[in-house]
Amino acid sequence: MANRSSRLPASVSPLSADLAGRTVALSPDVQTAFDGPLGAHHKMLGRWVASLDEAPRLYTRGEARQRIERQFNSAVLEILKSIEIVDLRATVLEGEDGRPPAIALICDSIGQMDLGWIEKSNVLRNALFEQVAPVGLQAAAYQALATTINAAVPMIGFEDLMEELSAYYWDGSQDDEGAITSMKEWRGLEDDEIDVEQLPSGVLARRPPWMIAANAYPLKKLPTGLANRIRRLRKASEALGALEITDSAWRFNSDFVLEYLPEYEDRGTLPSMTIVPFDVFAREIDDVARPCMELGFHDIVSLYQLPTPGAIDQWFTSLKLGAELLLAAQDLIDTHPFQP
Repeated sequence: MANRSSRLPASVSPLSADLAGRTVALSPDVQTAFDGPLGAHHKMLGRWVASLDEAPRLYTRGEARQRIERQFNSAVLEILKSIEIVDLRATVLEGEDGRPPAIALICDSIGQMDLGWIEKSNVLRNALFEQVAPVGLQAAAYQALATTINAAVPMIGFEDLMEELSAYYWDGSQDDEGAITSMKEWRGLEDDEIDVEQLPSGVLARRPPWMIAANAYPLKKLPTGLANRIRRLRKASEALGALEITDSAWRFNSDFVLEYLPEYEDRGTLPSMTIVPFDVFAREIDDVARPCMELGFHDIVSLYQLPTPGAIDQWFTSLKLGAELLLAAQDLIDTHPFQP
């Protein structure tokens, strides 16, 4: 899949897990029969694959391993193959100490998601006319993305950035007065050394008009095609959000992430992608994301436990719902607002 994001430099430790999805590296010690004594995650996938066979039979060790890899890999890629705005892979994790196996979705994209015409005001040209998207259209599309995309893939939004900046620059302050006091007391700056653009009001003022919700046109004022694409995105977000956390391939319970992936204890806490434009807020994003660029981002999209082989089918069902959301977002970004 294409990786359509503006990447930040990063030093990220490799996952200590068997990969499945984009690439598959299941253990070679799969036994002759699917249900033989093998790793819990291999046995779980093996039972699922065996349940799909119309004419079950025994396999040699090598045949069984290849069959599991091909079946799971093919099923995941069939759902994710058309998604270009984020680079995703699935990781199969073996449960230990009584925990069931699990599947984690990982986001390998790092940086700003490409927002296409929403941020660039691309011109639609043909022999008769050219049209530039009004700010109201851009803002409507951006707000639609900002309020839905996190249902599938965690993104750093502008509010998230302001919260991080408040902790990083202003000792938790949210207004200029508190920020100035903090910068003087904790950073030893004098009045003439304080950059007004680095105060809360200065950061807010630098938002391009298309990032401001108040500038967004209502649906009834949008071109029909654009309004329909936003409706599709919202509907997909609602469908995904209606799932219980235990039934969704796109959400995880942070309470047990470190039990499966203890290496994440030393990583940063921010997701690896943002919908905040780099060209406007490069300094701010670089500052708050520096620990993640050094230690690794928290790039886990979800962690889904597999207590039974039947849970794999539920995982795939919910995987399709999240894929629909991302494809709807992709369509919104890729299609000029004046196109039907």
